[in-house]
Formats: sequence, structure tokens, C-alpha cells
Amino acid sequence: MIAASPLVAASSARSILHVGCGPKGPRQLHSLFRDTTRWREIRLDVDPQVEPDIQCSTVDMRAHVPDASVDAVWSSHNMEHLFDHEVPLALAEFRRVLKPSGFVLIRCPDLTAILKAIEKTGLENPAYMSPAGPITPLDMLYGHRPSIARGNHYMAHHTAFTDMRLARLLMEAGFPEVRTRTDSGFDLWAVAFGPEADVGASLLEFMSHELSFLE
Repeated sequence: MIAASPLVAASSARSILHVGCGPKGPRQLHSLFRDTTRWREIRLDVDPQVEPDIQCSTVDMRAHVPDASVDAVWSSHNMEHLFDHEVPLALAEFRRVLKPSGFVLIRCPDLTAILKAIEKTGLENPAYMSPAGPITPLDMLYGHRPSIARGNHYMAHHTAFTDMRLARLLMEAGFPEVRTRTDSGFDLWAVAFGPEADVGASLLEFMSHELSFLE
């Protein structure tokens, strides 16, 4: 028996391509995507150990994800793991696989906030606590050092973003409208819309999940 492709819709729910998904778990998704009656998650990761639906790099998904085939792309703390020259390739792939009415939602470390933390408390003092333990500015810059020391080299960071840089790269990838925001911690957020997206309705939906891109 041939297994069904994860891209074959099993319901009327919109498809969310979760790139760099990591281990399976509902908390890996933003609350916006956790209603399984409205969203159908497709997990994609380069690491076979996390047992993704699709194993490949976001830099080239052409053999696995067709053009204009998903309603949204969710990238949470994934972009910084790419080498810098790979970032435009990955963003172009997000644009390719996204339906014209869809959007891409990205979360990554905020370089500006990290630099402020270094100035305030130093490079190696904990900036916050995570489920993996204390996180220092050095971890945010180069990847979680204890995980890398244990052999998980996928955790290494190879580039960094400010809000202006991430917005520029998304626009250069062909997204006609891009919004960015920071939060009170160390996260930088960006949303990029397809040319036929209902931007206003999406922004209101984000607000209902405590994620506002309105000025």
C-alpha cells in the first residue's frame, strides 16, 4: 500500500506547513494554528530524528512541496539555523509553496534585543529561563551550547536578524506586504502576505491570539 502524501487534504481545514518543526507537540505551533478543525499541520524538518512528515531542507522543497499548495507557512526559531546565504533561498521557497491568498509567519531571535542584553548583563549571564534551562545571549547568538555539545549540531545558529533586515529579505523574496514586530522578550516576528491575501482579516485574527502587527 502506498502511503498518502501529507499534502493531500483530509478535511476542509487549511494547511499549515510547519518548517523546522522539531519534535512533535501541540506547543510547537502558535496558538493561531492549534484548532485542528481549522488548521491541518504538515511537519517538515531536515532532522530525521524528529520524525517529520516531510524530511528536507527549507532551502529546496521542490521535490516534496508543490507550488501554491499550502495556506500558511509557520517558521519558529528556524531561520537562524540556516547559513546566511541560504536565507534568500528559503524565503523564495516559502513564497513558491504558498497559495496567493496565504501568509508566512516567522519568529526568530531579535538581534537588537540580544545586543542590549549583552550590554546590560554580559554575554554569558542567563537572560531568561527556558524548558531547556538558562539561556544566555551567547546561546541566542550561536545556538544552545549544551545541545550542541551533546552532538545536536542542528541547534547551531549561523545568521541573525533585525526587524529591518528580515522585512527587507521578505520583500526581496517577492512578498507584496510585510509586517514586523518585537515583543517584551527576545523574539522578532514577521508576517508576509501573498498577493491575494485578505490582510485586514488576517491581522484581526492574529490580534485575537495576542499577536498584533498593527501600528
